[in-house]
Amino acid sequence: MRRPVARNLTLLAVSAAVVSVGAAPPHSDTAAAGPAAAGMAVVEKVPVAVGHGGAVASVDADASAAGIEVLRKGGNAVDAAVATAAALGVTEPYSAGIGGGGYFVYYDAKSRTVHTIDGRETAPLTADENLFVENGRPVPFADAVTSGLGVGTPGTPATWKTALASWGSKRLDTLLRPAERLARDGFTVDATFRSQTESNQARFRNFPDTAKLFLPGGELPVVGSTFKNPDLARTYAELGRKGAGALYRGKLAEDIVATVNKPPVDPASGYYARPGKLSLKDLAAYRTKRQAPTKTSYRGFGVYGMAPSSSGGTTVGEALNILERTDLSKASDVQYLHRYIEASRIAFADRGRWVGDPAFEDVPTTELLSQKYADSRECLIKDDAVLTSPLAPGDPRDPAACSTAGTAAPTTYEGESTTHLTTADKWGNVVAYTLTIEQTGGSGITVPGRGFILNNELTDFSFTPANPAVHDPNLPGPGKRPRSSMSPTIVLDRNAKPVVALGSPGGATIITTVLQTLTGLLDRGLPLVDAIAAPRASQRNQTTTELEPGLWTSPLKAQLEALGHGFRQNSEIGAATGVQRLPDGRWLAAAEKVRRGGGSAMVVRPAP
Repeated sequence: MRRPVARNLTLLAVSAAVVSVGAAPPHSDTAAAGPAAAGMAVVEKVPVAVGHGGAVASVDADASAAGIEVLRKGGNAVDAAVATAAALGVTEPYSAGIGGGGYFVYYDAKSRTVHTIDGRETAPLTADENLFVENGRPVPFADAVTSGLGVGTPGTPATWKTALASWGSKRLDTLLRPAERLARDGFTVDATFRSQTESNQARFRNFPDTAKLFLPGGELPVVGSTFKNPDLARTYAELGRKGAGALYRGKLAEDIVATVNKPPVDPASGYYARPGKLSLKDLAAYRTKRQAPTKTSYRGFGVYGMAPSSSGGTTVGEALNILERTDLSKASDVQYLHRYIEASRIAFADRGRWVGDPAFEDVPTTELLSQKYADSRECLIKDDAVLTSPLAPGDPRDPAACSTAGTAAPTTYEGESTTHLTTADKWGNVVAYTLTIEQTGGSGITVPGRGFILNNELTDFSFTPANPAVHDPNLPGPGKRPRSSMSPTIVLDRNAKPVVALGSPGGATIITTVLQTLTGLLDRGLPLVDAIAAPRASQRNQTTTELEPGLWTSPLKAQLEALGHGFRQNSEIGAATGVQRLPDGRWLAAAEKVRRGGGSAMVVRPAP
């Protein structure tokens, strides 16, 4: 999304076009001129790169370059993922950062096994199912979003600690240096960063520390100017010296708790930011979870994803199992989209009923991923008709063919701002890592003097039961993880070697984005970069299916409507990245061509 500020690094010799540019656009007195003003070399983003030695794909050129720098210096895919994630915390501060959490999927080339880390944020230990209920009514969603009440215990630094201790080869301080340098020296503001700031400026102005950082001089950051975050640089330096645990104990932890429980609001704004209930005990008690991935077989490939608390692995896996019985490679475009939409609808119906934090809920993960259960649901799909939403769930523990006897639960809203990165190294290790602070701009609350925004991830909980007639597995609870849709995914061949790894941001649309990209690649024969770029449809057990403009204006829309489909338009769904292992051993990195300003794919040693 941003062109990086030129730096004296080894980052410029990467698989991206290096150009000399002329004068920058006019800039304000509150931000320094960007590198373009001096005619300096900058790295242009490209959506696909092929070569040897490892690969990185993210939404941002600076972040991808940070990962490539680590790979060039002998780091592995895990090291590169942490470095890339830290850099995204600088350049994508409204989507990710150390104030949030995420899910980490790792393929170990030596053992040919897949491992995962659940680094999801948690509710305070004092929370109960009425966390978002006041006077018997749910708190207005907009009020919960911009408040301390929506902030969960961050999981991102603990995820880095777990990943590096388990599979990394470099120290955290080494991996944070590119991001620390980037925060100190700055990056070039682009139109997307300015637009995201503009859409948040009203609530950012409520918090003096957020306004000072992201609205310099009271104005929006100017495209072409250099954006610096010295507070975050110092925070990264502190984490490098003391370790990731410094966020969970000590002065930084105290600063987070104080900020959550008494949000620093500008008195002149008149805004009431509901206080949170986070304690030092919550931070000290936080733990990531090493757990087995979900696994399903599709077209002879092994598809591995995130088990609950994420619903990504179970929902993508169930939908693939439903589609297994249809030869999508021979289907027409209309038949393909119809089947894909209906499989998504069914899988989301089951997700809403059955998936929550398994520490609190009895989640039938194995049964949801069984082919037997998928077959009992697949028979609901008709070639000449459309299922009605909200569709009732089935019972994976007692599959009944074509049953819709359950009580439907509509899909709740999830913030669509998140980011995904994918890395691979010369040894064949692969990482798919999705991380977030929830909505664009998270809670809007910056920890004073620390340079990062806190998440509003607890708003992913159901505030009240989605359907009062049925148990809702996603109500808040003490230390509970809210259900997520993040779907970092790794696909292996019959020899347990990597084929592709991918993921996306986008709230609940993450699941459909990953599903559509996988079927585009594995069934429709699209190159990975084109499977990512293809116009998207997203059905989440709702009355209408979302379409991007490329399908909204296509003749396919009318043909699908003739079957009974209803649609609404969404200008942009997801922003995927992925890496693919080519048959000759080269890595292919791929990212968006257009969405979110385009992504950044890089490899260590480019090759034709």
